[in-house]
Amino acid sequence: MSAQSVPALMLQGTGSDVGKSLLVAGLCRAYARRGLRVRPFKPQNMSNNAAVTDDGGEIGRAQALQARAAGVATTVHMNPVLLKPQSDIGAQVVVQGKVRTSAKARDYNRLKRDLLPKVVESFEIMARGADLVLIEGAGSPAEVNLRASDIANMGFAEAVQVPVLLVGDIDRGGVIASIVGTHALLSEGDRRWLKGYVINKFRGDVSLFEPATGIIHDTCGLESYGIATYWPGAYKLPAEDGVALEKAGKYHRKATEDAGAVLRIAVPHLPRIANFDDLDPLAAEDDVELLVIKPGQVIPGDCDLVLLPGSKSTMADLRFLKEQGWDIDILAHHRRGGHVIGICGGYQMLGHMVHDPDGVEGAPGSEAGLGLLDIETVMAGDKTLRKTTGLTVGGHAGFVAGIAVDGYEIHMGRTDGPDRARSWLDLNGVSDGAISGDGRVLGCYLHGLFASDDFRHAFLAGLRSGEAHSITHFEASIDAALDELADHLEACLDLDGMLELAKSRA
Repeated sequence: MSAQSVPALMLQGTGSDVGKSLLVAGLCRAYARRGLRVRPFKPQNMSNNAAVTDDGGEIGRAQALQARAAGVATTVHMNPVLLKPQSDIGAQVVVQGKVRTSAKARDYNRLKRDLLPKVVESFEIMARGADLVLIEGAGSPAEVNLRASDIANMGFAEAVQVPVLLVGDIDRGGVIASIVGTHALLSEGDRRWLKGYVINKFRGDVSLFEPATGIIHDTCGLESYGIATYWPGAYKLPAEDGVALEKAGKYHRKATEDAGAVLRIAVPHLPRIANFDDLDPLAAEDDVELLVIKPGQVIPGDCDLVLLPGSKSTMADLRFLKEQGWDIDILAHHRRGGHVIGICGGYQMLGHMVHDPDGVEGAPGSEAGLGLLDIETVMAGDKTLRKTTGLTVGGHAGFVAGIAVDGYEIHMGRTDGPDRARSWLDLNGVSDGAISGDGRVLGCYLHGLFASDDFRHAFLAGLRSGEAHSITHFEASIDAALDELADHLEACLDLDGMLELAKSRA
């Protein structure tokens, strides 16, 4: 079967954050369970939450989750264009897994036309050998002022001739107007690809919405493919981007009353936070309260651990951290005997200095770090991008040797200094990380290490004053949640009709 005739269906949204990513993930799992060879695809994504692929590049983590749902290995062709917002220089443009350039919004708008052939090429590669390709749009197709250079929505749909379903989020209100208004703004040429719609995040009595389906059909001729009621398990799955951190409740779930002593972990919300799904396994523990500290807030004096997350622009976020006074809070926390851990960009911030002589992440210069680790970082050399496995190294800060870890590295910069002699990870024969002389400050470059159950439980045990309430198996919980989501969509949506629509492409 040629790529031009492989069944494919594109989900576009009436706006950002309407739930497209989770819908595609759930549909990937549902159709894969039917025995279909399913492949996810997103032409263009904007997120600092990136995943390292099995073929050595990077894509948005939402596409990595969708690939997991489909039961297939990740590849750069699942998300051929990834925009990673930075400071000063706009966004880093990643094409087919590799950094191509950095560009301001206006410059990127001109660049997009040149990227469409690469996007189509990646789609054709993904379609080979697939029974179904599920495509996720970005933002809204109603951004008609950008239509001429669009590669994310109708521009892509037209290029590969795929049918489109529009996803509307009823939870934010005005869903009828958003669907009808989107249809009204599209050109006649683009409307021919739009075949129907799905209502997402519905709460209450679904029958009350039934008259609206007739209104939408009479107004713009679109068919309903179902109403996805609100799924309360969304928090169990990694979020696509930082929008989730803006929502109260993503991580602020209280520990259960019978969990015993609660372990409080504070995470400063940096403007360019990256790969923040490092937090998910910690938040999943019953006796952990994970506090995302917003700008203007103070890091609580009674927290047990401060975690500095990854950053797309370490120096800019380090300056922001100081502007908020969080450096003072963190140093006071350490003086009181508290623990601090930094991952990737957060690790770099813990040292004495961060140098960027070539302006890799912004304007050239240097910035003083927190000085909690005797290290310095220089932003130079090629980007490190790899999946890896390894073991903990014992002898420092009470670490037990030989605990298996796995994850990925995705960073610029090289870190050295005396505290590197106390590395605490051996990643396939390469040492990583540093520990302070008092054993209470740690840093490393390995993202995803907290998803390793044995490591996470051992690490938290060193912080707890009592025994853990329960043992959480994080990776297993992700797959269980994907199955729950697939079951939910099977019950709510017309999956048979959607599959027939995808087949109509041929």
